[in-house]
Amino acid sequence: MQPDNNDSAIYPPVNAISAGLRCRCPRCGEGALFEGFTKVKPACSNCGLDYSFIDAGDGPVVFVLLIIGFIFVGLAFWMQVTYEPPMWLQFVLWIPLMIIAGLALMRSLKGVLITLQYANNARPGEIDRG
Repeated sequence: MQPDNNDSAIYPPVNAISAGLRCRCPRCGEGALFEGFTKVKPACSNCGLDYSFIDAGDGPVVFVLLIIGFIFVGLAFWMQVTYEPPMWLQFVLWIPLMIIAGLALMRSLKGVLITLQYANNARPGEIDRG
């Protein structure tokens, strides 16, 4: 189900970024989007929106890798140049921090991509040739 004119009459506009970061329904902004860590529910428990249109694909993973890689590789280089710690210390410090930060970002970024997909009426596998 895609947004249509009836959605705007029944449900007030929802800020896609805010709803996505909170992992809420893209139509009503209230119902939970996920039933597990990143497994999308079949439908919204509040408004009944069918989530079968959702296809975030690898987008959230790509954004997480780019963001985490940029931040933590830069910090690791800075730490190596400034303090010259042993390599084992770099691994013990940065690898767990990167895993934790990546997992923390994954759910929120997936929610944002899903809500933006709904807000922009994007349908998976469809190309606008207009």
